[in-house]
Amino acid sequence: MRQGGSFARQMLLVRVGRQRGATPVIDAPVPSAPRLPDLDPRSLAQIEALAPVSPAPVATVEASVTPTPPPPIPLLPGDRTVSRRVKFAVVQGCTLASLLLGMTAIMLAVAGADPRLGAACLLACITFDGLDGALARKFGVASPFGVQMDSLGDMTSFGIAAPVVVYAALRGEVPTGVLIGTCALVAACAAIRLARFNVSPKDGRFFCGVPTTMAAAVLALSVLLGLGLPGSVMVAGVALIAIAMVSSFPYAKLVKVFRLPPWLLLLPIFGALLNPRLTFGLVVLAYLLSGPLLWAYQRKHARA
Repeated sequence: MRQGGSFARQMLLVRVGRQRGATPVIDAPVPSAPRLPDLDPRSLAQIEALAPVSPAPVATVEASVTPTPPPPIPLLPGDRTVSRRVKFAVVQGCTLASLLLGMTAIMLAVAGADPRLGAACLLACITFDGLDGALARKFGVASPFGVQMDSLGDMTSFGIAAPVVVYAALRGEVPTGVLIGTCALVAACAAIRLARFNVSPKDGRFFCGVPTTMAAAVLALSVLLGLGLPGSVMVAGVALIAIAMVSSFPYAKLVKVFRLPPWLLLLPIFGALLNPRLTFGLVVLAYLLSGPLLWAYQRKHARA
């Protein structure tokens, strides 16, 4: 401490002398800082004791607020009476029946059974698929859950089962790679068509593209009737139906079709009695061509 005190006094005398009579030196080299004398541990301990101590940080405890999970969305909106629950179960049972029939068609095709059995299962799928929507509207039990269930059932029955049945029916008539690619195209287009339908605004007059239900009906009837066309023509027709599903052409709904003049509806009936295969092919071709023709008609009137 004595050495430290004498050193402090020397520094004070030098500073006072500079203030009284020292003249500043321009561009003088800055002297190096003097080396402090070595201090013993006791002196260092005393200096550290005299140094100001910064206050310790105060630990702040933030109240952990646990976010409240959102309430679960009910499967059946509205009154949950026994009657409405039974009706809701009946509607979902129709959807599950369509899905299970689609799975049955797949299993029959994989097992090597007659493809017409799988085609019959697909037609039954279409029946239950139309029934669940009609019952849901009639009973007043339509719900977002039912919409998603119907979409998943359609993908299973019409997006997967239908091309599998077509593959079983045309296997051996065309190259395997071409047939696999065409059936995969049907599945991909069906998935795109269903996803687009779920997120697009609904038009009560027309479909945007051929619906998957109608595409599956055409494929199932083609297998069931056995059109007798060459395999290459059948594959081309399957690919055309797949592309029509994801097209933007407007296709009339069945309600619109049934409002046509009666003589137009009687022509397919008489044709089916004479030659059901030819009549079926012409009706399908006419429906596929109606989309581009209706699209051109609407654009022409929009420009006028």
